[in-house]
Amino acid sequence: MNIAQAKEQIKNTMTAYFAKDEFGEYLIPEEEQRPVFLIGPPGIGKTAIMQQIAQEFGVGLVSYSMTHHTRQSALGLPFIEKKTFGGKEYRISEYTMSEIIASVYEVMENTGVKEGILFIDEINCVSETLAPSMLQFLQYKVFGSHKVPNGWIVVTAGNPPEYNNSVREFDIVTWDRLKVIEVEPEFSVWTHYAAKKNIHPSITTYLNIKKDNFYLIETTVDGKSYVTARGWNDLSNMIWLMEKNNITVNEMLISQYLRHKGIARDFAIYYDLFNKYKSDYQIKDILSGKVTKQLRERASAAAFDERLSIIGLLLDGLGHEFKSICIAEMALRKYMMFIKELRRNKTDYNGITAEIVRKGLDKYRSDFSAAKLAAGVSADEKATFHRTVKIIEVLEKKLTIDRGSSDDIIRSDFQVCKEGLLEVSPAAGKMLENAFGFVEDCFGIGQEMMIFITELTINPYASSFISKYGSEKYFKYNKEMLLHQRGMQLTAEIAELQLDE
Repeated sequence: MNIAQAKEQIKNTMTAYFAKDEFGEYLIPEEEQRPVFLIGPPGIGKTAIMQQIAQEFGVGLVSYSMTHHTRQSALGLPFIEKKTFGGKEYRISEYTMSEIIASVYEVMENTGVKEGILFIDEINCVSETLAPSMLQFLQYKVFGSHKVPNGWIVVTAGNPPEYNNSVREFDIVTWDRLKVIEVEPEFSVWTHYAAKKNIHPSITTYLNIKKDNFYLIETTVDGKSYVTARGWNDLSNMIWLMEKNNITVNEMLISQYLRHKGIARDFAIYYDLFNKYKSDYQIKDILSGKVTKQLRERASAAAFDERLSIIGLLLDGLGHEFKSICIAEMALRKYMMFIKELRRNKTDYNGITAEIVRKGLDKYRSDFSAAKLAAGVSADEKATFHRTVKIIEVLEKKLTIDRGSSDDIIRSDFQVCKEGLLEVSPAAGKMLENAFGFVEDCFGIGQEMMIFITELTINPYASSFISKYGSEKYFKYNKEMLLHQRGMQLTAEIAELQLDE
């Protein structure tokens, strides 16, 4: 299965394991909750989906890689303890708490979260001295003499033997105690992730052209060559930073992330070409509707690879606008929830004061810090948090200076934020219509339009914007594309029937 399907399988498992009866007892007893074993090639997003699942469930997450652990750090250090049995005193060996188990308790203590996921990566690559204890952990959820706390679900991950020489094969007894989920890389699934993670458009357009270069691990006379989803993700982050600081991105840098000489060289050439298109086609002008005749003629005569690059640049320009609006909307909702919470917790009939807002803001910051410790927060959640804090800080200052009715001040402040959104949303909608017009005029209703529609659909910011504010051309072309695809399916089915006769 692909990584998206694996994520759904794990979420379903979490739902079952966290389910309780009317007495608060887990429906599946903890000793019968099989640890999940997520097995697949390296760099396909196994760790990333665990962070997403913990955030979506609102539970804690403690993540460890077993390749970083010795027997002592995993099991704890031995010490001598005196105990009495049958009236006679004995000296026995005890163990301090495992670093891993201690980390779970620390998260519970610091955040107040009582349920969570203990994620252990590289589970099948432990050292020889740790291997027996690791098998004991998988079977009984115990490190040394300390058990994983109640309410914490164990999820593990590892690579198949063909990808890692350190892999230790489990016996049937161990396999029979695990819930095994096998996962393989799939480009179409990664495109959804790329849209949300703001992967650099040069990468997404390149991989749309050369999908076979998305994930590759091979052994040659020169050793192992590989390109993984993680490599593309990390390269994207570096390209954004290099461009921001006006530092050249070249093959030397690219090859540090794409460990395949041919693909690294090929992408380096494409990246330079992409930047040339970026310079030649003034995307801001296209989105604002200022397109010269010469530019339309060039785009119309362009090869397919160049057309895809233009589509990528248009989507990137639109994506930044849509994301900004989505973050602003989420911040406004958080602000509304913040005010409602202040009103709900008031103990007197006076209005909301600056002091009340200040204390509420302190709690909001504290809750956010706890969430980061428990399961981490996404980039969108961070951006929303900081934007919300700024709105609340403005309100606090207004309440400090203005002695009028607090309800009037809050209502006015909210209206200002709302009007700001109402100003930028139509502008973004106009940009989208201009982009549709350019694609239609230059490329017609063909493969380029289908790619443009598809990318808008899978982009969470674009789809959210369109669902709220609408887009006449999007709905028109999307319907036409669906009808065209269905027509092709029917033609193929008819041809198959005729062939059978």
